[in-house]
Amino acid sequence: MIKSRIAMAGALLATAGSAYADFTVAPTLVSDYDFRGVTQTLEDPALQLGLNYAHDSGFYAGLWGSNVDFGPGKPDVEVDAFVGFAGGDAAETFGYDVGIVYYAYPKAGVLDTVELYAGVSKGWFAGKLWYSPNIASSSSSGWYVEGNATIPLPQNFSLLGHVGYTFGDASWSGPLKDTDYALGVGYALGNFNLAAKWVDGSGALKSRNQFIFSVTTTLPWASE
Repeated sequence: MIKSRIAMAGALLATAGSAYADFTVAPTLVSDYDFRGVTQTLEDPALQLGLNYAHDSGFYAGLWGSNVDFGPGKPDVEVDAFVGFAGGDAAETFGYDVGIVYYAYPKAGVLDTVELYAGVSKGWFAGKLWYSPNIASSSSSGWYVEGNATIPLPQNFSLLGHVGYTFGDASWSGPLKDTDYALGVGYALGNFNLAAKWVDGSGALKSRNQFIFSVTTTLPWASE
């Protein structure tokens, strides 16, 4: 299934930007694993884990996994592998990020999908374009364009915003033209990042609107 997520895009950018971090581990607990506005766990909680490597040249790679639930007889685990290159300076000029990600569903390979992506960032805004030649493992291609905002607020808070649009040759109960959007707030509590967001969307693939909560951290923790 071709898809994207705020968490995935943010993790890729954060990993690429932390060029001197070398190896990091990022566990996350989320009340619902949504991906482009569509639940991947039937609106149940998910435990997720990212394993990342970043080099000071801008090269990065990693693995990301989560439990999923698409109904009886469907896969219950997703494991993604990604590799990319990031550079520039989003704070001073512009940052950029290009790469490829492979979405794998063990014991259900028919759902496996590959995507290419390219993005730019400036300050608190990041935009990214994704392309899959085989959306939902079909022979049809699909695109996804998204914009993400993380606006710093006082007292370790941040305002989170997202809008995305899916389009392509495939069709599910109509042409593949789906919009998803989210608005939320984040809070940095020591080594942990808390977030609450409202997610909604329109189109053939979108589920009903809902609130989603998450807590994540990145290891090793920085020294005080």
